[in-house]
Amino acid sequence: MSATVSPEPATRATPNAGGQRSVIITGAGTGLGLEMAVHLAQRGFKVYATVRNPKQIPNVLAEAQRRGAEGLEVVELDLTDRASIDRAVGQVVEQSGGVYALINNGGIGLRGCLEDVSDEEVRAVFEANIFGTVAVTQAVLPHMRRAGVGRVVTITSVGGRISTYGLGIYCGSKFAQEGLTEALALELKPLGLHAIMVEPGIVKTTRWDEHRGTASGAEDPSSPYFHYFNAAEEVADRIVERSRTTPEDVARAVHKALTVKNPRMRYVVGRPAAAAIMLRRYLPARVFERIYWGPFLHRIRTRGAAAQTR
Repeated sequence: MSATVSPEPATRATPNAGGQRSVIITGAGTGLGLEMAVHLAQRGFKVYATVRNPKQIPNVLAEAQRRGAEGLEVVELDLTDRASIDRAVGQVVEQSGGVYALINNGGIGLRGCLEDVSDEEVRAVFEANIFGTVAVTQAVLPHMRRAGVGRVVTITSVGGRISTYGLGIYCGSKFAQEGLTEALALELKPLGLHAIMVEPGIVKTTRWDEHRGTASGAEDPSSPYFHYFNAAEEVADRIVERSRTTPEDVARAVHKALTVKNPRMRYVVGRPAAAAIMLRRYLPARVFERIYWGPFLHRIRTRGAAAQTR
């Protein structure tokens, strides 16, 4: 069951049965992860903001200090290195005595049509977004089971429900996260634990500039998709600029998922995302495809063809 998320007043976190309020957030060096880390720390959680690149640590600490987010620490964690994951989780448990929540936010994107992506690029996405998510979750679950309380929140995407042009690999990883988390929610329910998905729509973050993640083949003018892909990227950029969904909206959804007594399995963030998911659920498939993808495909065909003739 999905739900759009309404703003909630700033509240203090409720300690769990073991007196712990510790939260691990992966990929907290920039963007959504950083916003979630600061937002939760401001509301009384003991936040362990993990980063892969230690050069990001000063920026995270400076942002936390600027916004008065006490109780935030930065821990190095590489999603592609199981030893790094075990060290980070061990450090958190040693300091706080347990893990109340894990926010699976870390991962990478990849933009490019299927023929234009390399094996190495595809493997890198799934290594971080799927194998990394699984490894961190496996590392924290024993501690949650022993405490008898805990929540695993995975930041998926509307792209985990509806794919789009030039994002097949990224959306494929998000579809996979959705399937994994659905099964995990069922597995954890008898144990009194929760697995939750937060599904943002388009949010303007650093992912759209320095962390865009475009496949090298997609930038090759000899690609048969080159002009169409660039046209699609121009359309996407305009949608991003118009988007009213903010990183804070996502952080509020995560806070709600961690604090409500009986969390839902899914929280959709942003009205456009909620509308798109609703349309796909209730419209006949061919009608949805014509309404949702038709105008977009017409624009990229027209602009891509025009670019080829220049």
